Amino acid sequence: MTTTENETATEALRPHAEDAFAHELKALAAADDRPRPTRWKLSPWAVATYLLGGTLDDGTVITPKYVGPRRIVEVAVTTLATDRALLLLGVPGTAKTWVSEHLAAAVSGDSTLLVQGTAGTPEEAIRYGWNYARLLAHGPGREALVPSPVMRAMAEGMTARVEELTRIPADVQDSLITVLSEKTLPIPELGQEVQAVRGFNLIATANDRDRGVNELSSALRRRFNTVVLPLPATADAEVDIVARRVDEMGRALDLPAAPEGLEEIRRVVTVFRELRGGITDDGRTKVKSPSGTLSTAEAISVVTGGLALASHFGDGVLRASDVAAGILGAVVRDPAADKVVWQEYLEAVVRERDGWKDFYRACREVTA
Repeated sequence: MTTTENETATEALRPHAEDAFAHELKALAAADDRPRPTRWKLSPWAVATYLLGGTLDDGTVITPKYVGPRRIVEVAVTTLATDRALLLLGVPGTAKTWVSEHLAAAVSGDSTLLVQGTAGTPEEAIRYGWNYARLLAHGPGREALVPSPVMRAMAEGMTARVEELTRIPADVQDSLITVLSEKTLPIPELGQEVQAVRGFNLIATANDRDRGVNELSSALRRRFNTVVLPLPATADAEVDIVARRVDEMGRALDLPAAPEGLEEIRRVVTVFRELRGGITDDGRTKVKSPSGTLSTAEAISVVTGGLALASHFGDGVLRASDVAAGILGAVVRDPAADKVVWQEYLEAVVRERDGWKDFYRACREVTA
């Protein structure tokens, strides 16, 4: 990177993984003496260590990027070392995009070869497009071709990413079949093709909770090895994830650290887990679940918003009044049905819980 590029990366609101954790990747590369697949920046062991965290022999601490079963990460990494593409599947908020980005950063040193899937994603986003000014001036040729991130990854032996694959129209999804099965991308207009070089692979993410998704064809699904990312198994694990991500986001937003906010983080996580599970933590009371997913990602958003409120309009200490409005917004998506669910939960569970009187009052105030 040039000095200007370094300054830009430092000032970025959300630096790419390879920039934000460059010191960890550099330390891992220096300590990594295990075999590396062709064009990989790190060995599979080092990639897994980068995601799961650890301490190197020189004392460098590698922070965990993913908190969950080790075997999930190991299967994902080894999949990328084969000729099978990787599909990260899970409900919203299970860190699919986060894991995808960090895998690409650790394997290829570049997480930016990205196709964002939407209902309007065209085939050109996956295959290639054309620079029409050049096309009109000089006729069809490789210089007039605009490669997609997938084409670039194939030509350079890199890792491409496709986010929200099931959001992409089915006919556009299927343009990946030849890429993943034959490892080639035909360019019929030129009578040419791009063949994938060693090191190329693709990571896709998808969830099955959103409405209006386009199911993957059986032909395309067979080209992927599917790894399901679960919700955090325990409350402690989810609290740890939320606290880590809020701390990282808070630093990027110049918000103060909230060491005294752990109690509120645990409350937010408890509320989300009970409402999405339909039962209280002690197993004694069944509760209704709202229409939203109440994912870990949403809990991170609620706490980050609360930390901003505490910083700019309070004394910097995260309190129940700072997170109450965010919780209400996350829970009540359907103004009619969800509001009833939330009010019943407040009266039947929160009101009777020891040590939660301030939380109950704050939530009642914003709900009213």
